[in-house]
Amino acid sequence: MIDAVKLGKLYKAGLLDDVVPFWLNYSPDREQGGYFTCLERNGEVFDTDKFIWLQARQVWTFAMLYVNVEKRSEWLAAAEAGARFLLQRGRAENGYWYFSLTREGAPLVQPYNIFSDCFAAMAFGKLYEATGNNDYATVARDTFYNILKRQEQAKGIYNKAVPGTRPLKNFALPMILCNLVLELEPLLEPSLVEDTIRAGIDAVMKQFYRPDQGIILENIRTDGGFSDSFDGRVINPGHGLEAMWFIMDLAKRKGDDALIRRATDIALQLVECGWDAEHGGIFYFLDVLNKPLQQLEWDQKLWWVHIETMITLAKGYLHTGDGRCAQWFQQLHDYTWQHFPDPEYGEWFGYLNREGKPLLSLKGGKWKGCFHVPRGLFQLWKTMEAIEQKYPAYLLQTK
Repeated sequence: MIDAVKLGKLYKAGLLDDVVPFWLNYSPDREQGGYFTCLERNGEVFDTDKFIWLQARQVWTFAMLYVNVEKRSEWLAAAEAGARFLLQRGRAENGYWYFSLTREGAPLVQPYNIFSDCFAAMAFGKLYEATGNNDYATVARDTFYNILKRQEQAKGIYNKAVPGTRPLKNFALPMILCNLVLELEPLLEPSLVEDTIRAGIDAVMKQFYRPDQGIILENIRTDGGFSDSFDGRVINPGHGLEAMWFIMDLAKRKGDDALIRRATDIALQLVECGWDAEHGGIFYFLDVLNKPLQQLEWDQKLWWVHIETMITLAKGYLHTGDGRCAQWFQQLHDYTWQHFPDPEYGEWFGYLNREGKPLLSLKGGKWKGCFHVPRGLFQLWKTMEAIEQKYPAYLLQTK
């Protein structure tokens, strides 16, 4: 059995006493604005380039803490400092958000990546919630409309693929929209919210999910069919598992117990598929036909995959009481806590080899920033509290 009371305290302490102080201490660029995200194990800055989606994610994180945990002035100040840098430097003339900038804010990489826009919308939506500043609301709303306008051709002129030869749809954007629309719901027309939710659930649960195989594909043909190619065969178990707690949150909002049950069942299939039975942990990528992958990092174990899976399994148990969720949750918690947190310098390692040893000493870089770990610890803390309230024994049963 897992003691939900004890775990709730563990996750809260990890968030407030370890992870958040690490980023507050080492990440702010107090000379040029924004944040350093390329941080060595001990917090030392090893590169000063600034990646828009990580800047925006960090704004969201500190605004979220201010809204949902405690109105600490240092958290709001950190969020608004990042927001100022983004507003001054982050957007191209067409309103799309760049991918990366120099330390001073000069554009380095064009606004090809729609996920910069997704996290900018998320950041300014949460900052509006924290402050009531309508300027933030306008930025969030305008950015969301741009995302919807771009979603069919997300990269636009920066797409290097030849049109029409092998058109594919990718899982990541509809998955993120399932979460983003809830973040921005107070700022959007109710009909747009409902339409976006319906489209997101349909894409995730009907188009990309393959019930005969119990997996979620990363890419499908535009007609919904299977593409027997590198891109068409690839599975990212962590993406599918993260999406299932997004779906659970949407289902809870709708009062749809059947959808919660279905998302829980799919999550259990995905964790079975992705688990490394030999060394433990969840694989980064797999091939649906067990053919060789083009991703050389396929067998690595990544921080975000494991904490997002823990959230999904905890929520699956909270909503359904399914003991299989508890069993897998215990397994994921034990693996994650043994391998990812750094007891010497704080925060988490991001990249492990298949055997579970750190591949890189960094705590942040081009892809890892102040987002998945703090968001995950917050979600786990609050989910454990909800389990305490729902189940009289205050225990996550594994029977």
